[in-house]
Amino acid sequence: MNHPRQNPALTPPCTALGERADETARDGPWRSGAFSLLAESGVLHACIPAECGGTEADEPVIIEALVAIAERCLTTALALTQWASACRIIAAGPPEIRAAWLPALARGDSFTTVGISHLSTSRRHLAAPALAACREADGWRLDGTCPWVTGADACDSIVTGALTAAGEQLFFIVPTDAAGLSIAPPFEMLALSGSRTSSVTFDGVRPAAVIAPAGGGVRTGGLATTALALGSTRAALAVLDAEAATRPGLAPIAERLRAEVIELTARLDLAVSEGITPESRDQLRGDANSLVIRAAQAALTASKGAGFVAGHPAERFVRESLFFLVWSCPQTVADAMLCDLAGT
Repeated sequence: MNHPRQNPALTPPCTALGERADETARDGPWRSGAFSLLAESGVLHACIPAECGGTEADEPVIIEALVAIAERCLTTALALTQWASACRIIAAGPPEIRAAWLPALARGDSFTTVGISHLSTSRRHLAAPALAACREADGWRLDGTCPWVTGADACDSIVTGALTAAGEQLFFIVPTDAAGLSIAPPFEMLALSGSRTSSVTFDGVRPAAVIAPAGGGVRTGGLATTALALGSTRAALAVLDAEAATRPGLAPIAERLRAEVIELTARLDLAVSEGITPESRDQLRGDANSLVIRAAQAALTASKGAGFVAGHPAERFVRESLFFLVWSCPQTVADAMLCDLAGT
């Protein structure tokens, strides 16, 4: 199910990503070559400033790419959002840091990821910061834990955030081979285990660079999460369409879901082009969560028993749809989903 305005340049790389989606879901996009495809096709360049070897695409172009990639391989799309988030933080740093790190990332010569959930939605209830930064005579020292880091054992660096004793939030670039840094084995998750998400522990780690101040801080529930949910919805709807081709009774169901996809796409396009309030952004994310879950379950129901067997696209889409209930999910969105599930 292609977006009618999808950039034709995205078709070849997205087709290739789809062809290796099973391998990526198992081994991760770094090992399957999916990330190399993104570099070769220019997708990585789009997220990097022009003076650092990129093409600095506008947000509508980036969001469109995320939707298309998520439709073909959600594991790759997730990893790309984490890479892009890390690059965005680096790009906010001083010129010497941008020049030292971003060109190689744009070319795909090295990989980076981000570990900042502890600053936004994870472990905020703890009295002490999950990751603390201490300024010493010879530089900064990091101690603590990043509980969720995608691709930690596959990347060359991690961009993370930590709090100083004064409560200042700073960002740091840390090579994954830095002394004192320990990467736990990747989690076996309900879905997207190929993202190789791990917990990372810092014990007196010396970062390679510091980016301060952190600007507006960490934002959760951004439009990228909605874009990935939309792409995943489109993939599930394609399964439903295939079933409806031989079972006309399914056609009205597919059409109703397609109408929601079209409406959500228009709302996302408007949000990207004209901006959106935090309240409207959360409403959009909540509606996308609801739609992706319902579309996946419709695909499973239409596929009958075959869809319940491991390896069928429908069972994978159902598992992957549940990811949106926990990934970078602001409390307002989580509360709305809980009320929806409870029928209140």
